[in-house]
Amino acid sequence: MLQRVAGWFRERKSMAAPDSELQAMFGALPSGLSVGAAQALTVPAVQSAIRLISEAAACLDLKVMRRVGDAEVEAPDHPVARLLADRPNDWTSAFDIVRDMIGAALVSDKGSLALANKVDGRVIELVRYEPAHFTVDYSGDGRLEPSFRINNVPVSADDVVHLRSPFARCPLSLAADAIGVAKVMEQHAGRLFKDGARPSGVISFKGKLTPEGARRAKDGWNAAHGPGKSGGTAVLDDDAKYTQLTLASTDAQFLELRKFQIIEVARAFRVPPSMLYELDRATWSNSEQMGKEFLTYSLEPWLRALEGALRRALFTPEERHEYRMAFDRDDLTRASLTERATAISSLISARVLNSNEGRDWLDLPPRAGGEEYANPNVTVTTRTTGPARREED
Repeated sequence: MLQRVAGWFRERKSMAAPDSELQAMFGALPSGLSVGAAQALTVPAVQSAIRLISEAAACLDLKVMRRVGDAEVEAPDHPVARLLADRPNDWTSAFDIVRDMIGAALVSDKGSLALANKVDGRVIELVRYEPAHFTVDYSGDGRLEPSFRINNVPVSADDVVHLRSPFARCPLSLAADAIGVAKVMEQHAGRLFKDGARPSGVISFKGKLTPEGARRAKDGWNAAHGPGKSGGTAVLDDDAKYTQLTLASTDAQFLELRKFQIIEVARAFRVPPSMLYELDRATWSNSEQMGKEFLTYSLEPWLRALEGALRRALFTPEERHEYRMAFDRDDLTRASLTERATAISSLISARVLNSNEGRDWLDLPPRAGGEEYANPNVTVTTRTTGPARREED
């Protein structure tokens, strides 16, 4: 929290839920390999995992749903729906604000925050703030009730969309050691190829080598293996001996260790390694299964958390009983047209959906007669024998 002292604001941090900065101050981080957010994002696996989660969520359509009796229908005419469909504010699109909210919650212990500016209880814009410009303080009575300040100004919790990771620590902070090891290995690889390049072999001489002998040895070697030449036989004098250098076992495992760090990063962010392009053990079958697990166990918790945060801040207490925010999960299967077509056909045949509802899943306009719940695979025909009878007959 912020405390005013002699005209200045001083930030007070609680040891009950210390952030990464406070832990680093007291030397509580596990090791000296931990890296900050700026360095961590230079590790390709880390930024790939963050982009994978945040951009996948931002690609989904965000809708306002209304409960009508036992059913739930979309409410596109609600002011919140119109605001998010157009743009949350004058400089941000709906895609950007969802991506940046989840992305910030993945890299900051404070999470991400957006302020809903309201006029007469109606939301007119939704503005996201960087973590450096807001503070979150929790009550010390065990309830963890938050209070918020933006640029040292208190704001109502009813107007704040606050999204944070579990354990009050972001994945990037919790995996600081693993990311630090990946960064150290990346730097070592750079030094190896920049300053520590190794020759393929060594030419040794029994006696003392004179300058003339060194020149003849160099000319003889270049004649057989110089630039643009390979496979020749080098003729050397002065009892020269060629020894081929071999790669040590520890050096041979260096690449395996780097791949293992990619898997560690994948564990930290709960994404399949194949989605970080670590494809050593990826097959057609397990890649599909890992993609489904990503949607269920990695992306879905973030979608639920953001839906709840938006619902609490964008709707009045009375509206919360009737309206809610919802991401369109069906968009996650758009890449597989065959699976979508099979699922839609099965649901229409089972009379769970009608034809127009199935067409809506494919972003197609409705057709006449498509509101009927009928199985298109069953055809009922009526046969009339002879002309219609007259009443007197």
